[in-house]
Amino acid sequence: MLILIAGPYRGGTDDDPVLMQQNLDRLEAAALPLFEKGHVPMIGEWVALPLLRLAGSSAPGDAIWTQIQYPVAHRLLDKCDAVLRLEGASAGADQDVRIALEKGLKVYYRLEDVPAAD
Repeated sequence: MLILIAGPYRGGTDDDPVLMQQNLDRLEAAALPLFEKGHVPMIGEWVALPLLRLAGSSAPGDAIWTQIQYPVAHRLLDKCDAVLRLEGASAGADQDVRIALEKGLKVYYRLEDVPAAD
């Protein structure tokens, strides 16, 4: 499965880049275990951050950020088979889960609950 890892990135950081990086590190920590289970992990920021830089975003929450950050995850959900929702307050991750459920995708809340690929 292609699995979107959703959780806090900007949330709870007051846009502090060090805290945002720590959140990204937590998201990325789930990627290798998913891969080892036979899946392809995906994190929206892996796609969004380079696009934001190329588009000239100057700060989290600016107009460019709004046009790219969340829409990237929503487009990825059209390609994903499931979502792994990590703990922590995140309006974006909650929105990803809502969209995933509307699309009929599986949503996992613990890495241990993601089955190994056949």
